[in-house]
Amino acid sequence: MEEIRIKIPDEVEFVKQVPNIEWSILASKIIRSKFEEISKLKKGLSKSKFTEKDIEEFSDKINESLSKRYLKR
Repeated sequence: MEEIRIKIPDEVEFVKQVPNIEWSILASKIIRSKFEEISKLKKGLSKSKFTEKDIEEFSDKINESLSKRYLKR
């Protein structure tokens, strides 16, 4: 299993209110959920008439959009 390090911003107020959060479990569930979403998208795209290059570009746009969305928080 891979290990990652995540920094939680101080601005996240609920962190102070719930001190006993199991961060590794929470992060694992969120990451797994996002991978499942990406997997479903790729399965749907594999049935399409897009080329592999089209799919890679679409995947890159999705990844960029998700990164911007979750890094802003």
